Amino acid sequence: MHYGKTLMILAALFAGHASAHGLWTEQRRGNIEVVYGHGAEDNAFKAQKISGAWAYDAGGKMIPVSVERLADHARLKPLKPPAVMAVALDNGMWSQTADKKWVNEGRSKVPGATEATQTFKYSLAIYQPGAKLPKLDQIKLLILPEVDPLTVGPGKSLPVRVLLDGKPAAGVKLIGDYRSAPNTLSTETDKDGRAQVLVRNEGLNVIAAQVEVPVKGSADVDSRGLFSSLTFLGEPHHE
Repeated sequence: MHYGKTLMILAALFAGHASAHGLWTEQRRGNIEVVYGHGAEDNAFKAQKISGAWAYDAGGKMIPVSVERLADHARLKPLKPPAVMAVALDNGMWSQTADKKWVNEGRSKVPGATEATQTFKYSLAIYQPGAKLPKLDQIKLLILPEVDPLTVGPGKSLPVRVLLDGKPAAGVKLIGDYRSAPNTLSTETDKDGRAQVLVRNEGLNVIAAQVEVPVKGSADVDSRGLFSSLTFLGEPHHE
């Protein structure tokens, strides 16, 4: 399978612009909040960029969820407490000008652009042990746990599989603790898209991956920049 070979990982090229930011969810003040940031950095973002949110019960059945679009971020409001939650953000098209500035437009609107990409961010959160994962085709870059992440525990390895557009993706670098060490790579996926990632925290774990995929025949972009995170608590929460 030559899938992995066509995957151009140009993450370094995009450091310092919108691609450098990740997406995950956190429980704050009893709410599920969408965080757009890089490590400890938590940035304001346009809530209308949230392009979808999906919640599921422990059996993989969908729970209705609404997106509360606040002035500087978004909150996810499922009808009842979910076992699994996914969210997507479409960050739009970005072009780099000759003087290295990034503009939130496609190449056709930025004369002399040297590079152009469209960036998408995804996150999958697992809240309840034993949760059955539904098909998550809407998450174009997906870090799929191969065992229940809530049963692994800190200091142990979680086997995961990375899917790009639904297919196993080889050579994808994984960051084991995006929230605390966003530039520290843990491992990378093998030819079948599989990897073992060390669970680092008793509290929230944010495992992340980022890839750039070439786009052919577009007047506006050369690539799609995809970021994805998998979040879960390392140990059960006791009051």
